[in-house]
Amino acid sequence: MSHTFLLEIGVEEMPAHVVSPSIKQLDKRVRDYLKEQRISFDDIQEFATPRRMSLSISGLADKQPDIDEEVKGPAKKIAQDAEGNWSKAAIGFTRGQGVTVDDITFKELKGVEYVYVDKHVAGQSVNDILTGLNDVIMAMNFPTMMKWSTHKFEFVRPIKWLVALLDDQVIPFSILDVTTGRQTLGHRFLGGTVELSTATDYEAALEDEYVIANQDKRKGLIRDQITQIADEHQWVVDIDEDLLEEVNNLVEWPTAFNGGFDEQYLVLPDEVLITSMKEHQRFFYARDQAGKLLPDFISVRNGNAEHLANVARGNERVLTARLEDAKFFYEEDQQVTIEQYVERLKNVAFHDKIGSMYEKMQRVTVLAQLIGTKLGFTAAELTDLKRASEIYKFDLTTGMVGEFAELQGVMGEKYALLNGENAAVAQAVREHYMPISAEGALPDSKVGSVLALADKLESILSFFSVGMIPSGSNDPYALRRQAYGIVRIVADKQWHLDLLDIEPELVIAMTAAGVSPAFDMTKVTSDVHSFISERIRLALDGKKYRHDIVETAISGKQNDIVNVMEAAATLDAHKDDANFKDSIEALTRVLRIADKNDADANLAVDAALFQAPSEQQLLDQVTAIENKPAETIDGLYQQLAGLQPTIAQYFEDNMIMDKNEQVKNNRLHQLTRIAQLTEELGNLNELIVK
Repeated sequence: MSHTFLLEIGVEEMPAHVVSPSIKQLDKRVRDYLKEQRISFDDIQEFATPRRMSLSISGLADKQPDIDEEVKGPAKKIAQDAEGNWSKAAIGFTRGQGVTVDDITFKELKGVEYVYVDKHVAGQSVNDILTGLNDVIMAMNFPTMMKWSTHKFEFVRPIKWLVALLDDQVIPFSILDVTTGRQTLGHRFLGGTVELSTATDYEAALEDEYVIANQDKRKGLIRDQITQIADEHQWVVDIDEDLLEEVNNLVEWPTAFNGGFDEQYLVLPDEVLITSMKEHQRFFYARDQAGKLLPDFISVRNGNAEHLANVARGNERVLTARLEDAKFFYEEDQQVTIEQYVERLKNVAFHDKIGSMYEKMQRVTVLAQLIGTKLGFTAAELTDLKRASEIYKFDLTTGMVGEFAELQGVMGEKYALLNGENAAVAQAVREHYMPISAEGALPDSKVGSVLALADKLESILSFFSVGMIPSGSNDPYALRRQAYGIVRIVADKQWHLDLLDIEPELVIAMTAAGVSPAFDMTKVTSDVHSFISERIRLALDGKKYRHDIVETAISGKQNDIVNVMEAAATLDAHKDDANFKDSIEALTRVLRIADKNDADANLAVDAALFQAPSEQQLLDQVTAIENKPAETIDGLYQQLAGLQPTIAQYFEDNMIMDKNEQVKNNRLHQLTRIAQLTEELGNLNELIVK
């Protein structure tokens, strides 16, 4: 007979952002527990609201299956003495298995006799197994946790009630002073206590008390309500999925409604209005059919439609107050010039161990010019880049950004245009923050991309120079995200940049520009390179490349981010080629022997010392590659793979470590030249070929 089991954890309201991860965590932990306890089931359905995490498990087995197994014990010579008496080891072993020494048999394993017993383990009932769920629940962890009352136990929010119903029977267990039962609670204001007769009553019983426990159903209802209001008014409403998820996790009985604000506030930039509505009030904004922002919004209350007009007016008043502040700051900010804002940055600390934001901008200006020059920027592009780097943090001292921190960069672009800066400079001011999340949007413009690179690299260099290097989960200044942003921008633009080459030149350039570096390059270059390499590894892992291919690309001598990523892509593309194994084995044999060569040796090869035709043939092919290098990493791989037959013949014909010192060195030089050609592919010794 199969069963249905309901587990519900009732809590004080959880923050919206933890609701979905919490129910996913509970689902996984319970699945793992049932699997570990050998209890089969058909399916688990999740339910989640701000006040509850619930699971409905269907097709649950009656009990664990019985186990009949043969258990191996100590060797016979340990289990019995010469007279055949059982030792303490044998007696203890059988007692531990729930049998006696009379049940012992002997079997030979690799020439040694061992004790064996047949053990029967009766499966426990599902009722007994489910009482262990209290430990499963108490082991959960959350990004924010709290204690309550006098308890030392921590959970996402205080636990108020527990439901554990196996069909119509309560499964008894407790967490702190809360014991499982069959009572749950409906909506905090509209509903009451719900007495559940059976586990299958759960969803319908809660809906009668104004709780839609199924989060997918609740989200669909919100979407439909928003769409209906938008259609009625002929609005275009962008139902942002992240906002919809957040709103869904704030309510148990959603009712959408619309409101509006005075048209005078439409003079504000759209970004200000949208931020006020979406980020601060969790409203969905509306546009007309032409895409123009309207003075209207849609919101969702946690309740029914009663007194909805009053609710709308209350939300309108809150929004109006925020927009009034925004309008004030917008008008006041325009009374100050960009130069005055930049001057204020001298009093804004970047970090007390590093200096002011103004000093950071000075360093970024030098670094950005260095990068732009290496990338072949035109004089006009370098001019725009210089201007953008000299002002790009100015909006931090504006009133608007002080009130709406989310608009950093955005208001910089708006105010830059209002102050007569050209579009490229203004765009770069906005784009320098990008990407603002691990997989966020990247800068579009070249000037903005270089400014973003320079800003992020300068931050990493500065923090590393004062010993503030991320460790474990500790990364308060988001340096990992900034390094990953560098990798993503460079890869997106396909810019060939050797950061190790840039860094030493940077100090020279700063000194020439009269800018005091905040870092000692001799101390941080290696650490910064390793740090960024780890972010390249993360990017490659995201492409599902084999571990050894990633290691090959990362651990080579190549410092060009694009080339490292292309090397991994090339090896992955050719890993199933018929000649891949032979080609890699030939090249890695070359690498192992070339490693014996003097690192400072002149690699000139003297054909007069050749003793076999294969030496000349290999030299000709290698010279051809050197004289006409491939335009891509893939092309280089194919050139090197093409050497395999000649390399094989070369090793067949020649003893590399010849007794004649000149001949030996000549051959080592020849192999070293091949080894150097492989460096753009990474460290091929890391590749696993079968």
